[in-house]
Amino acid sequence: MSLQKRLLIYLLACAPLVWGVALLVSADRAREEVNELFDTELIRLARQVQSTIPAALQPVQLPASPAGQGEADLQDMAIAVWDAQGRTLLVDREGAQLPRRADTSGFVDLALAGDTWRVYYLQSADGGLLVAAGQRTDERDELVQSLVGSQLLPWLLVLPVLLLVMAWAVRQALAPVRQLTADVQRRSADALQPVAVAEAPAELQPLLQAMNDLFLRIDTTLARERRFTADASHELRTPLAVLRAQWQVVDRATDPAQRAQAAVKLEAGLDRMDRLVGQLLALSRLEATDKPPNSASVDWEPIMVQVFSDVLPLAERRQVELGCDWPPAPQRPFPLAGDSELLTVLLRNLVDNAVRYAPPGTSVVVRFLADGLEVANAGPALTADALARLGERFHRPDGQHESGSGLGVSIAQRIAALHGLALRYRAGPDGSGVVAALCRRAESDRRGFSVP
Repeated sequence: MSLQKRLLIYLLACAPLVWGVALLVSADRAREEVNELFDTELIRLARQVQSTIPAALQPVQLPASPAGQGEADLQDMAIAVWDAQGRTLLVDREGAQLPRRADTSGFVDLALAGDTWRVYYLQSADGGLLVAAGQRTDERDELVQSLVGSQLLPWLLVLPVLLLVMAWAVRQALAPVRQLTADVQRRSADALQPVAVAEAPAELQPLLQAMNDLFLRIDTTLARERRFTADASHELRTPLAVLRAQWQVVDRATDPAQRAQAAVKLEAGLDRMDRLVGQLLALSRLEATDKPPNSASVDWEPIMVQVFSDVLPLAERRQVELGCDWPPAPQRPFPLAGDSELLTVLLRNLVDNAVRYAPPGTSVVVRFLADGLEVANAGPALTADALARLGERFHRPDGQHESGSGLGVSIAQRIAALHGLALRYRAGPDGSGVVAALCRRAESDRRGFSVP
């Protein structure tokens, strides 16, 4: 059910209900006012009769009024006067049915001859006279009905107009919702520009702000996917062409030595392709999340065992020594809560890059500090431009002969960001080599490391 239809149902159901309650309150208030008015008249009538009747008055029967001259009103009124002995001194046609109540004073509601009467009894100061002035309650009911009816008719005539006005008002009030619906329906799949919030009603602004945040996240995700697809397609084009050429050499080679050499190159190309595809998939998974899949207190020792085990074949081939410096006991190495598997990938990429760029016969050292860790090699210092381009996808420094795709630093940066860490680079203490420092963001800003 639409919001407009729901509001209309509520209003159309509640308006007559509220109107009915108001009518009942108005009728009750009118009855109170009419009773007060007629009770005052009865009191005044009783006092006037009492003040005008002499004590020695003989019994008098008031004559009936001529027909057509207020007879209907007189039939609804009654008056009777008694002396101390109970003798009726004055009575009209209707007053004969009023009972004498010597011990009563004030208003009494009585049922007489099937009708309800409201009677006011007034005792004289010396107890010599008792005056009773009464009135049928039907007269009061007729007046109340007349007053309420005079209000009821205009209300009944206005009620349909009121309902139509409320329906129009609801439709106008919901016009911004319809306009928003139309705007969103007209958008194409890639139209993710923000919706104007300032002009929207206050009730819609939180919803529109949430929509704009969603559009921003979707746009960021799509831009990231488009960039990733473009980069991957560009990067895969070259190794695929190389693999095709190497396969043609293997296929056409007739000399066993030449064929074996071509097969070695083909295998190296396949290894590079396998590494590239694996890193592309890892980077894609990392960019699709905003926080680590798992988070627990990190134990760095098994992580370093796994990292050195994975990098050891490359280090032996390049004659690079691997080392790890731990802080003295009982100090804990870089306390951190995070995903151990992702942090293993991060460290493996950092150590792998350090080994690939380290000259043969040097060392790569991982140093654990109280508030971070560092991976340092003893290679030549990088220029400021090279430091600035570290982390750029598919970028590899000139003169590098080791296989790689240029994605290792990008993957490490993304894992660091997921853990609230910053990956910064600087030259070694003696101005040579490169130090990759991993620490919390605030600490990295304090140290002033270069931003890759």
